[in-house]
Amino acid sequence: MLLNKAGKIVGDAFVRVAEDAVLPESVAVLVSAARFMSGADAILRREAPTGVAWPNTRNVEELAPYLDRLALVTLDFPKFRDGRAYSQARILRERLGFRGELRATGDVLRDQFLFLIRSGFDAFEVRKEVDALAFAEAVTRYSVFYQPAADGRQTALRQRLARASESARPLARAD
Repeated sequence: MLLNKAGKIVGDAFVRVAEDAVLPESVAVLVSAARFMSGADAILRREAPTGVAWPNTRNVEELAPYLDRLALVTLDFPKFRDGRAYSQARILRERLGFRGELRATGDVLRDQFLFLIRSGFDAFEVRKEVDALAFAEAVTRYSVFYQPAADGRQTALRQRLARASESARPLARAD
């Protein structure tokens, strides 16, 4: 599977593991939410990175005790009209402090790419190469935003206030 991360097309380092398959020890794996929650501690004891494919019908706060040990969470968009994964992403980033990779999977339209980024996603599973290029463009299209979001960028107001406070500082006197 190809991914778009930070505007670049890359290969997926994570191997999707079937429900009943043995977990390889030295390979980054992606497991289902059901499998992860039924044996999270054993799965996380592996030496390699672990990811979980989380459905949009399940509460992401169930992942809270494990987030510091997860390298990847994928959130699914089963239909482009179903935006629950946006809310899940914001909760993971803002309320739960998840700092690992947050990947969007499923049915996402080009018009939604900027919203993915603003919600905290940093990777997108590419179905068509044309979408990969559009996603890369969306990452760099805008540099200033008025609304706060989960992507960590300062709002236009915060940028202006920071510049104003810098220019208002008194100059140091050289005696």
